[in-house]
Amino acid sequence: MSASEPKAGGPERQTMMRLEAAVTRALERIRLLEAQLQESHRKSGELDLVLGKITAGDIPPSQMLERLRALEGENTDLRQRLSTGKDRVEKLLAKIRFLEEQR
Repeated sequence: MSASEPKAGGPERQTMMRLEAAVTRALERIRLLEAQLQESHRKSGELDLVLGKITAGDIPPSQMLERLRALEGENTDLRQRLSTGKDRVEKLLAKIRFLEEQR
């Protein structure tokens, strides 16, 4: 081990480990932000296309409004189904826990 290398378990090594962990977290955050930026660019492009079609008259606003209402209805239905499913799963888990306690 050279004089410039931190001793194993010494304060310099702990500082280096904390620094490495911080850099790793920063790099992961950068990757996440890059992915979010790419998704934002993709969505922006899609919205530009739709807006162009609406302003050009290719898609009537009434059709967009009807589709929006249909999607909102589907979302409401899906939320209710998810809630019902969650309740059922919680009941099953409670039964499993009870049976495990009875062993």
